Amino acid sequence: MRVTVNGVGREAPEGLSVASLLASLKVASDRVAVEVNLSVIDRKLYHQVCLKEGDQIEVIGFVGGGISLENEGPFVVGNLTFKSRLIVGTGKYATFDETKKAIEASGADCVTVAVRRVNILDNSKENLLDYLDPKIYKILPNTAGCYTAEEAIRTARLARAAGVSDLVKLEVIGDPKTLFPDNEALLEATRVLVKEGFVVFPYTNDDPIMARKLEDAGAAVVMPLAAPIGSGLGIRNPYNIQIILETISIPVIVDAGVGTASDAAVAMELGCDGVLMNTAIAGAKNPIQMAEAMNYAVRAGRLAYLAGRIPKKLYAQASSPKAGMIE
Repeated sequence: MRVTVNGVGREAPEGLSVASLLASLKVASDRVAVEVNLSVIDRKLYHQVCLKEGDQIEVIGFVGGGISLENEGPFVVGNLTFKSRLIVGTGKYATFDETKKAIEASGADCVTVAVRRVNILDNSKENLLDYLDPKIYKILPNTAGCYTAEEAIRTARLARAAGVSDLVKLEVIGDPKTLFPDNEALLEATRVLVKEGFVVFPYTNDDPIMARKLEDAGAAVVMPLAAPIGSGLGIRNPYNIQIILETISIPVIVDAGVGTASDAAVAMELGCDGVLMNTAIAGAKNPIQMAEAMNYAVRAGRLAYLAGRIPKKLYAQASSPKAGMIE
């Protein structure tokens, strides 16, 4: 005889019971519901109910609903794979131990470090890398404090010579008050460092044209600011961020200006690939708790982006159906 199971026709022996059908499908009978010709079969009767020619059978179970970040796959930049979409800085903490605990709470596996002179007069001073294992964390040296392309290039070369990595968070500051980037010098330094084999993460304004030029220059990502460094103002111009996301094909990581967890979530909900921050965590009253909050915020924002938010409307739209209302 021929029956239909979950919309697919199949041959079955005469007198096949529901229990035997489930066994042939390798489906556990205690985990499903079975409907035959629109009638739900009591699980106790699976051995007694026999199928007939032309029967329509539905076998219903439960599956995981929604979107899972675990199913999305890792965050990839070039040939690098990141477990987390949150990158954190290592400055401004009270102690290296606090730094370590905050980074652990953040879930980040990439951290930025400043390139500074070694204190050769006091060898007893602790080293940050004593607390951050380069085998666990991707170390992203930055050129913070550089005001010319030449300074930034020199700093990047020294960082690579120290044996940490080929990564560089490229900053070329144009103004000491705002700490806005000098985009002209930034682009120049990016071109030089890319030719030398660096994986360049450039900090830039939220300028779609500059973002495109940095991509053309070979930058691995583009990192537009949300607001001035350390300001905590959050994303001041989400529309430019959206245009950047539409303009370039390499990852976009919001850098600078995040103040609290909701700022990080907004960046991710826009579709950004990641968020980089330091002051928002290190400057919090409880850095470790804030680091954990940022961990959740980045994950929640990414999940909300993947889920697809409802469109914004000017007027209300009822959630409950009108059909069946009492007149």
